[in-house]
Order: sequence, then C-alpha cells, then structure tokens
Amino acid sequence: MFPNFKGFDFFPHDTRIPFMRFKAICLWASMIAMALSLGLFFTRGLNYGVDFKGGSIIEVQSKSGPADLADVRRSLGSLGLGDVQIQEFGAANDILIRIEQQPGGDQAQQEAVKKVTAALGDDYVQRRVEIVGPTVSGELRTTGTIAVVVSLFAIILYVWFRFEWQFAVGTIVALSHDVLLTVGIFSLFQLSFDLAIVAALLTILGYSVNDTVVVSDRIRENLRKFKKMELNELLDLSINETLSRTILTGVTTFAVLLALFFLGGEVIRNFTLAMLLGILIGTYSSIFIAAPLLGYTGIKRDWSGTEKSKKSSAVASRA
Repeated sequence: MFPNFKGFDFFPHDTRIPFMRFKAICLWASMIAMALSLGLFFTRGLNYGVDFKGGSIIEVQSKSGPADLADVRRSLGSLGLGDVQIQEFGAANDILIRIEQQPGGDQAQQEAVKKVTAALGDDYVQRRVEIVGPTVSGELRTTGTIAVVVSLFAIILYVWFRFEWQFAVGTIVALSHDVLLTVGIFSLFQLSFDLAIVAALLTILGYSVNDTVVVSDRIRENLRKFKKMELNELLDLSINETLSRTILTGVTTFAVLLALFFLGGEVIRNFTLAMLLGILIGTYSSIFIAAPLLGYTGIKRDWSGTEKSKKSSAVASRA
C-alpha cells in the first residue's frame, strides 16, 4: 500500500573531512579562549542576579490589559533603588520586577517593596513577593558552584571507568572548555547570571558528554578494528563516521532553543542563550578538543587487550 521508504543520508558515508589537520590551531585557540574567559571572570566578574546577590522579586498583574513595560520602567527608575529589572512574565499583563539588595537590611528591603507598590498605583495588583537575603544568596552561589564541580567529577569517573584515562582527560578538558567559554561570554556582556544559568550549565555538561561519549565509543571501536592505521587518520575516520549524528542532533536541538529564545519571553531568554552557546561550543569541543587530545596523551593501540591475549596464546602454544 505504501512505498518502502528507506530514508536518506544527509552526509555521505564516504565523507572524509580532515579535522586533525586543524587540531593544533583549534587547540591553541581554545586554550587562549579559556584563559581569556578566566581573566574576564576574575576581573569583570559576573552580573549576579537576585538569586546570588540578594534582593526582592515582585510579581504584579495589570488590571487593564497588556502591561506597558516602558511606563513601568519610567515610574520605577526614579525611585533610587539601584538596579531594577522589569520583564514580561508569562501573559502580556504579568510583570516580574527584580530589585537588588538594598543597604540597611530587611527593613530597607521591605521599604523598597512598598515604594514599588506605591509607584505602580491601583493599575496593578500584587501577586507575589520574594525576598532573598545575602546569607541565602551566598549559600545558593556556593551550592551552585558545588553542583557544577561535582557533576564534572562524576563525568570524569564515568568516562575513566568506561574507556581509559586518556579519554577522561580529553573529556574533562572539553567540558571545562564548554563551561568556561559560556561563563566568559556572560561575563564579557554582563548578562544576568542566576540559578537558571547554573541549570543551563549542568544541562550543557550532560549534552556535551553524551556527544563526546558517542565519538569516543567509535574511536575505541576503530582502535580495535584498524590496528595499523595512523592515529590521526583513525581519529578523522571516527569523527566523520559519527558526523551525521553529531550535526543532526545539534541542529534539531539548536532549532528548538532558537524558537524559545525569540518566542519564550524575557524570563527564560538568558537560560536559552546559555543553552544555545553550550550546543555550539559543546559540538565544537567534541570534535576539536576531546578527540585530538588522545594523540597528545598517548592512547595505546592495543587498548582493547587483543594484542596481550594474542601474545599469551602464542606463549601457551610454544609451551
């Protein structure tokens, strides 16, 4: 009834892009980018959101249709409350207002909330108020950092036990590269960095390690299969054989995130941006960092143990 549809290949099976020809340039460029990102982090720092530096979050709803964000910004900008972030939240008549930590403790923070409510007047109804103190925000910053570090450590152990330490070295450098460059971009442009971005970083780690494991698995398979093939040629072959999966997975994920970036509203925009950066940087690092480092760390050609078993069999037969 229906014709047999066998599908089609986006990338020919005989694709042979010489990735390893550019490995030295890419590795040096990545190391420089990582150093610059660290420099930005220690000099400019991050533009921490209310979650990390304390402050107030106020959710209000307009009584008369869609909220006028420009008018709200004008009304609150003259209150002298420092950094006040105003963004649409969900529906067009809902607004989320973030106020930075005020000097003077909880009393000053409460007064700031009252000033905002008074400035908005009767046109808006207050739906939610959350106040994050400096102690809580400091704990959130610490736990967020611990979450990222522990995730990296767990991934190292997983890759080490599944493959070999050379694969673990390549993976940890690639994942550190992904996190550092994303953080560096947020530092460079002083984008708001809050708990949602920490969640994005953890998601990036999961995506990137999945892509790296797929490539590493093919490299391990080819190390057993092509014992006399030159290592750079074998790495090129392995990357090209998994290229279709890598590109198609990245493109489909990127397309969904791009739609969220433009249509998802201000609330998740920075989160989505971090994810978009992570997909691009993570795909790059799987090809140009994790795989090439295997050559520099001296991966063994008899890693599968086949050569040792052959030698053992030969000795046994002579005996």
